[in-house]
Amino acid sequence: MVNNLENKPVIEIKGLYKSYGENHVLNGFNMTLYEGENLVVMGKSGSGKSVMIKCLVALDDFDAGTVMVMGKDISHLENTDLDELRTQIGFLFQGSALYDSMSVRENLEFPLRRHREKFGKIKDPLPLVMEALNNVGLGHVVDLMPEELSGGMKRRVALARTLILQPRIILYDEPTTGLDPITSKEIVTLIKSVQEKYKTSSVIITHDLDCARVISNRMILLIDGINYVQGTFEQLAASEDPKVQAFFK
Repeated sequence: MVNNLENKPVIEIKGLYKSYGENHVLNGFNMTLYEGENLVVMGKSGSGKSVMIKCLVALDDFDAGTVMVMGKDISHLENTDLDELRTQIGFLFQGSALYDSMSVRENLEFPLRRHREKFGKIKDPLPLVMEALNNVGLGHVVDLMPEELSGGMKRRVALARTLILQPRIILYDEPTTGLDPITSKEIVTLIKSVQEKYKTSSVIITHDLDCARVISNRMILLIDGINYVQGTFEQLAASEDPKVQAFFK
């Protein structure tokens, strides 16, 4: 368990509001992610989890509130500074989001080319590609196309592509959705090993109770657009609040 008293915040969200017309999605949401922590965010479909993530990385504007990432207020950053900050944030999309027209190797080389300023000129990116793939147990698929991979393998390759930029923060959007139970367990184990090896801080959006139980240092339930309750999995599972218990049935 991460001791929050000894770890500094890497993300601080305070009073976040976001509406789409009359649809009030976030109504003063608060969240703190501490260094080295796996924080699970759960909520019903349409509760605003993905909206919160988009606001967090400035892919969507918010109506009010403050979002601080590694001590920087994202609403006050110029585009150049925002792009630089994003290189410190990895994002594992629900659908993996691999480029179908590129091989696995080319998918992993793409972010290295896009962010040359972070790594300098790399004469041969293959060693970095292979290191990232080997860390997810898929060094042997380097020359395959995405269509030749299973759903679980695509998710692993997407994680390798995220890791190749050596992010300090990783955002996981439903990392086990659409996977069979065995593959889901493999992905959960992999996320835990990534945290331990790379010392990342992670926000994991999931509906998967088994994933939340195994992977979380702390959990937040997003209900009615706010941080309704937070605590460890065990603390929330023992709650007698009907709204909280609805997640554990």
